Amino acid sequence: MKHPTVLISGAGVAGTTLAYWLAGCGYLPTVVERADGQRSSGNPVDVRGEAIAVAERMGTLPRLREAATSVSSMAFVSASGRRLGGLRLGGPDGAEVEVPRADLAAILYDAARERAEFSFGDSITALRQDTGGVDVTFATGTPRRFDLVVGADGLHSAVRRTVFGPESRYVRHLGMYVATLPLGRPAADPGTVLMYNMPGRSVSVHPANGSAMAAFIFRSPAIPGLDNRDIAACKQIVLDAYRGGGWELPNLLDQLSAAGDLYFDAVSQVRLPAWSRGRVVLLGDAASCMSLFGNGSSLAITGAATLAEALDATPDDHATAFRAYETRHRVRVRPTQRGRLIAGALLVPATSAGIAARNLAVRLVARPRPRLTLGRRKTQGAGAPYGPN
Repeated sequence: MKHPTVLISGAGVAGTTLAYWLAGCGYLPTVVERADGQRSSGNPVDVRGEAIAVAERMGTLPRLREAATSVSSMAFVSASGRRLGGLRLGGPDGAEVEVPRADLAAILYDAARERAEFSFGDSITALRQDTGGVDVTFATGTPRRFDLVVGADGLHSAVRRTVFGPESRYVRHLGMYVATLPLGRPAADPGTVLMYNMPGRSVSVHPANGSAMAAFIFRSPAIPGLDNRDIAACKQIVLDAYRGGGWELPNLLDQLSAAGDLYFDAVSQVRLPAWSRGRVVLLGDAASCMSLFGNGSSLAITGAATLAEALDATPDDHATAFRAYETRHRVRVRPTQRGRLIAGALLVPATSAGIAARNLAVRLVARPRPRLTLGRRKTQGAGAPYGPN
């Protein structure tokens, strides 16, 4: 019996999860990744909902819990560092796990690497498909033929560009940019994300295991001709956006200036009328990115498991499998894409008035509510009042 061959472009969360499940269904997965190895950048991300069940079936959930951060809250701070209010983070115990993105990718890779072939430091340069398969040309590797190809190569997917057309057709800039970098030190408060806002800008320090992360999110129209791999240019954009701020911002900008690497990209949305064309299908951010505000890691995990399940159900009919996967997974994607405006208003208010309104709202949410007793009303202590920003 011939085992179908599948080429997966991208060794991130979606690609490694898919490789694991396809191997268990009798497919022969090969994963090609442009980077020379597993990446170490990226903010902590949540694994929640259906993705928890997928991780448990993979046997990776205990390792995810070991790598989890201890973050339980977010606090907004003034220029002087005064806490102005905050929010509890996370769901019921066991319902979600927050893990540094690099740790999540490494754990999923460890689960898949004995089941699949991995090729790092290479990429797809051309695809030519016919009724029987897909001929693939690589930047450095020998050309090969596969039964199916999966583009799990992120927001700027080369597979999507090659098969579906230019990125400009499908990627929508959402008016923000994000930059992150490790700080090389533990956070002062390991349980709380601290965030400082200026109009249209936020900077936060996020505790992670061993090294805190800084995240800069700011509102900006699309920057023409920007190459997010040009680290010097990206650094200058962030420095220009955050001049004159308070709190820990001057020190954080000094660290950013000296950093050897920086994650920088637009906050974007990917929308396509269909996720497959012939023998090629898209997965994860390549198909339905809602970067920063879209629960992308959990959707990547559940989407990968759904695609593998659909291919296992109809191994001789990839077109039917692709349609079944897309139908099921679009139901999960739609709510996260609709929630971006709320998330943006909460984390990056556009004006000083918006920041003040946000801070007032979170104080009211956090304030203890009166407790009613028979015959009279008794109010619990509300704690110390918050001062002005």
